[in-house]
Amino acid sequence: MINVIVATHGPLAEALVASGRMVYGELPHVYPVTLREDAGIEGFKEAFAQTLADAGKNADGVLVLCDMQSGTPWNVACHHAFSPQTRPPVAVVAGVNFPMLLQSEEICHLTDVHAAAVELLALTVPTLIKAAPVLSVQSDDF
Repeated sequence: MINVIVATHGPLAEALVASGRMVYGELPHVYPVTLREDAGIEGFKEAFAQTLADAGKNADGVLVLCDMQSGTPWNVACHHAFSPQTRPPVAVVAGVNFPMLLQSEEICHLTDVHAAAVELLALTVPTLIKAAPVLSVQSDDF
């Protein structure tokens, strides 16, 4: 089983998880952690380590979904992901969004966190689209 940490600047992670619960109900495999101005980078490092310990219990791997590459959440997550002492294994993906969080339900049954990361990206990329008017009549059959 893969557990997921959503790691972001500010309250974005908590808002994404709260919004996800509106759609899916409880998301027991998802753990939010946020970089707060009042706690700073050192506070985030401590909060992330505790969240990783919680998410890693009884998990085959932990997938960290960060808001962007090279920010503090990404850097801290990568520190743990690339440490040989980190157990269970950790994979890190940048660009978390609402469809990605919801699609994480589809990969949580996997046991290889790196394969889960690849699968989640494959599921999420098609959700990134530009709206365009429909120019033909669509059938009611899907």
